[in-house]
Amino acid sequence: MTQDGYTGVEVAPFAAAEQVSATLGSLAEALLDHRTARYPLAALTALGGRAHADAEALFTVRPAGAGHTHRAVHRLGTVLAAGTAGPAAAPRSTSAAAALLARFGGGQVRGVTPGPEGLSAAHFELPVTGEVADPTLRPEFTAALAELASGRQTRLPAELATGAGAEARLVVPPVFHPLTAPDPGADLAVHLAEVAEELFSGTGPAERRDFAVLGATLADLTAAAGVSFAGLSALTVDGRPSDASLVVSLSRHAGPIQVLATELATARPNAEVWTVLLPAGPAAVLVEGRSVPVPGRLAADGLRHWAVSSVVEAFVPLPDGSTVLCVQLATAHRQDWELYTGVFAELLKSVQFAWDGVAGHTGAPVAAQPAPVAPAPSVVGAAGAAVEAAAVAVTPSGEPEPLRGTPVRIPPPDFNPFAPTADPAVEPEEEPVLRGTPVRIPPPDFNPFAPMAAPAVEPEEEPVLKGTPVRIPPPDFNPFAPLPAEPAPAAAAAPAAPQAADPFGTVTAPQQSDPFGTTLPSAAPAPVAAPPKPTSPPAPVPAPATAPDGAAPKGTPVRIPPPDFNPFAPLPAEPARAEEAAPAAPETSPFG
Repeated sequence: MTQDGYTGVEVAPFAAAEQVSATLGSLAEALLDHRTARYPLAALTALGGRAHADAEALFTVRPAGAGHTHRAVHRLGTVLAAGTAGPAAAPRSTSAAAALLARFGGGQVRGVTPGPEGLSAAHFELPVTGEVADPTLRPEFTAALAELASGRQTRLPAELATGAGAEARLVVPPVFHPLTAPDPGADLAVHLAEVAEELFSGTGPAERRDFAVLGATLADLTAAAGVSFAGLSALTVDGRPSDASLVVSLSRHAGPIQVLATELATARPNAEVWTVLLPAGPAAVLVEGRSVPVPGRLAADGLRHWAVSSVVEAFVPLPDGSTVLCVQLATAHRQDWELYTGVFAELLKSVQFAWDGVAGHTGAPVAAQPAPVAPAPSVVGAAGAAVEAAAVAVTPSGEPEPLRGTPVRIPPPDFNPFAPTADPAVEPEEEPVLRGTPVRIPPPDFNPFAPMAAPAVEPEEEPVLKGTPVRIPPPDFNPFAPLPAEPAPAAAAAPAAPQAADPFGTVTAPQQSDPFGTTLPSAAPAPVAAPPKPTSPPAPVPAPATAPDGAAPKGTPVRIPPPDFNPFAPLPAEPARAEEAAPAAPETSPFG
C-alpha cells in the first residue's frame, strides 16, 4: 500500500494535499454535530449559475506572492489567491495551539492533557490517510461536472511583474469556514478562535477550544502540503445536517494534462477521470469513493471507526508549466452529492491565472501559446489516456493581447516554393558554374515517330558489302520450266532443225533435258529462249526457245547476311548499279 492508501502507481505530488482532505473529513465527522451553527442551503446556492460578472474583482485582491490570501469580495464571495513565488511559511502550530489554550482557559482537549512541549497532531492520531473504497460506492459523474467538458472560450493569464511567478485565483463559497489564515502575516490563533466561535456559537467554550486547537495542530501539515485554503461547511438541507470539506493547494508537477490524467487513471483504477475545459484552460477531474478513518481520540465513544466519503478532485495546470492547482471537495452525505458537485463546478469556472511569463521549471521566458479550437469532451478510463483540451484565448478586459513569440514573414500569394534560389556565396559579377549533363530540348514540332534519316556516307568511301551473293528469282519465275539446253561443243556437228518439245514425252527425237528425267539428253540440244514476263490475266505461253550463247542468268542478285549481321544497324547508302539487260521471253511453257 502506498502513502496515500492506494495500490498501484502513486501520484506523489498530490498525496499530501489528499491527506489534508481526509483529515478534514475526520474532523467534520467527529466535531460537527447537532450543536453546530449551520448555514441555510440558500447561502451555498446563492451564487450558483452566475456568469461571474464581477470576475475582474479577483485581481483587486493584493498579490499572494509567497503563500496565499483570501478576502471577502462583495457580490462574489471569498476570493482566494495562491502564489508560487517566495519562501515557504514558517512553522507555527505549537505557538498557535499554546495561544489558543491560554485564550480558552486550558484544560484537556479531547482527553489529552497538554504537556510542557505543548500539543501536536500526533497526540490526536492525526493526520489520517484515506483509502480506496469499494468500487460499488463510487459516486456518479454528475451532469454539472460533465458540462465542464463542453467547448468554451478561455482567458489568457493576467500579467505579473517579473519574479512574481504564477498565481491562481478563484471564488470560494462563503459557507466554508477556513482553517487556514487569511494571509501569511495574519495571527493564526486569532483567526481560528473566530472561526470556532462562529461554528459553535450556541455551545460552551470547551467545544470552541477543541475545534480551534485541533485546527492549529494541522497548520504545519497544511503548509508543507502546499495547501492555500482548507475549510469546512455546515449546512441544513431539508431539515437535516450536512457538511463537506474543501481543500485548495498548489503542487509541483510538470507535463501536459493528458499525461497527468493518464497517471491518475492508472493509479486510481476505481476512479472515473475526465478531461474538461475550464475558462482557465484544460483540466482533469476525478471522482471516487474513499474510506476515511476517524481516530478513537476524536470519536465520542473513544473507538476508531470509518466513514465513506464521496470525493471530486480537479487538477488545473498553471501557465508556468510546472505547477498544478488541485481543488478537492469531499462529503460523507451521499444524498447531497449532486448539490455539492454543482457548487464545485461553479467554483472551477471562477478559476483565473496570473503569470510573469517565466517557466517554473527552467526559469527561461516562455512564449504564449497560440489559441487553438476547443475539442470535444473526452473520458479517461482505468488504463486509458486523456486528450488535452485547448481553448480560444482572450484578455480579461477584452483588449488585444501583446504579441509574443518569434517574428516570421508570411510569403506573398504568388510565392513559388519551387523557384530556383540564388546562391548567396556567388558574387554578382562571377558567372555561375553550370552543373550536370548538357542536353537539347526538342522543338515544339518534334515528331518522335518520324523515320530517322540515314547517316550520310562520305562520297569517297565505298561501302563494304558483307554476306554471300545470291539471286532472288523474279516474280514470273517458274520452277517447273525446262532448263535451257547447254551450248554444243565447238567440234559438234551442226544441229538439226528445231522441233517443238512434247510435254507428254512421246517425242523420240533428241531434245532438251527434261526436269522429270523422261527424256534422254542430246549431244546438241536446241537452245530455249527465256520465258516472257506474264501479264494479267496470264495467257498460254509457247514452249521455250533455246537461249542464245552468253545469255545472263535470271533473278535478282542479293546477299545472304553473315552470322554477325545486325538488322537494327543503320543501312549504308548503296552505290548506283547499272541496269541489267532484260531477259528474253520464253517461247513456250510445258504447263501453258
